[in-house]
Amino acid sequence: MSRSLRACMVCSFVQLGSKFQSQGCPNCEEFLEMRGSSETVNECTSQVFEGMIVLNGHDRSWVAKWQRLEGYQPGTYAVKVVGTLPEDFIAAAENAGVKYVARDGSGATDEQ
Repeated sequence: MSRSLRACMVCSFVQLGSKFQSQGCPNCEEFLEMRGSSETVNECTSQVFEGMIVLNGHDRSWVAKWQRLEGYQPGTYAVKVVGTLPEDFIAAAENAGVKYVARDGSGATDEQ
């Protein structure tokens, strides 16, 4: 697994690809199950993203609200993430109660 930065296509959390593989995503691991699977990391994260913001606390952050990061773990997040999340992972997110919204700036969901 490359040591380059990657962004989760569900929540836009940014970290090294190797960390996604060893620890999973701090927000999405429950349903994406990236830990231990380089294939899942490659399918659910992207090396192509724009801008980064740091979320220290999400209680009153207008940036967190604007970026749809409310309730997520503190850390570094991409402003936009380029890539297409496979349908089975979109279904897994929705089954876990997470409404999937594409992080590429289009605002597209699987319903559109």
